[in-house]
This record gives sequence, C-alpha cells and structure tokens, in this order.
Amino acid sequence: MPRPTSFTANQLADRALQHFWVNGYHASSMDDLVRATGVSRHGIYTLFGGKRALFLACFEQYQQTVVTPAFDVVETPGADLISVSAYFGQQIARGEAQGLPGPGCFVANSATEVAPEDTDVMAQVHHHNDRLRRGFKGALQQSAPNLDRDKAIELAEVMVIFTTGLWTMSRSVSDADLLRRAVRNFLSLLTESIK
Repeated sequence: MPRPTSFTANQLADRALQHFWVNGYHASSMDDLVRATGVSRHGIYTLFGGKRALFLACFEQYQQTVVTPAFDVVETPGADLISVSAYFGQQIARGEAQGLPGPGCFVANSATEVAPEDTDVMAQVHHHNDRLRRGFKGALQQSAPNLDRDKAIELAEVMVIFTTGLWTMSRSVSDADLLRRAVRNFLSLLTESIK
C-alpha cells in the first residue's frame, strides 16, 4: 500500500470521485475507497478526516475536472443557444464513447442519494445548479437580447431541470441518439419560446 504522503489531496479526491460517481456514497465503504484509490485508511483519514469529508471534496474535483472543461463553451463570453447545443452534443458524445448506460452526472446522482439528508451536500448541489443557471441565462440573453430578465431566469431554470433529467436518463439508455433527439426537440421548443 503506498504511503499517504505519496498522494496529494487532489489525487486522492480524483480517484475517490471516480469511485463515488459510479457506486454512490452509501454503497462505498472505507475498504472500497482504499481499494479504489490505492490509499490506506490512515492516508484517507490523514488527508480528509474520513469518508464524508472526502466525498465533499469530490464536488470541487468534479467542478474542476469535469464541469469546467465541459461547460466552458457555455460560459465563454458571447455564448448562445448554439453553444448550449454544442455542450450537450459534446457530453453525449463523451458518454457514448465511454459506453452507455453511463454513470450520469455526479451532482445529480448525489442530489437524490445524499442531499436530502445532508445540508452540506445540498449546498454543493445548489452551487452546481446556480453555475448552470447563470451560464444558460447568459446564453439565452445572447440569443435573444430583448428577452425579459425574469423570463430568462425562468427559462434558465427549466434548462437546468432538463439538463439534470438528461444526464439522469443517460444512466438507463444505451442509444445516444435518443438523448440527441431530446436535446434537439428541447432546444427547438426553447428557441420558439424566445422569438
């Protein structure tokens, strides 16, 4: 077993994220995490203090390594609904390449499994959804400059809900084209609603 000092907190969080993402929080024992990360119990406790703190650290790791690279196309200045379409397309292609059904969205999974009983996890879910909401609102306003601000906020919320549902659906379908059709239909309806 490697000594704990041979791993940084980020490396441990990255390995733990991959395990939690696929297996969930409650089904992951400390023994599972030791096997998945290659870090001893002592190393995990030294770096994070335990399973829950390690799990919470995975949210930041997820933002840095998954969300930021994927969502950058929407958060870039000047991003519009074409950018949103590109975001969905890239993520669906990624899931298809890795194999569907896939693990879905780590945050969406955690929202249903852990957040109802853990306020810190709920705060992480809200933080993630706020980020999506801001990005989508900006894209809507770029695509429809005259769109009422309150309407843009309302539609951005609908987009967050659609996104969560889409990635949740990716956990139970093997045909990526089903997801692509859902995106096309959703964006078509959205485009009509802001004309």
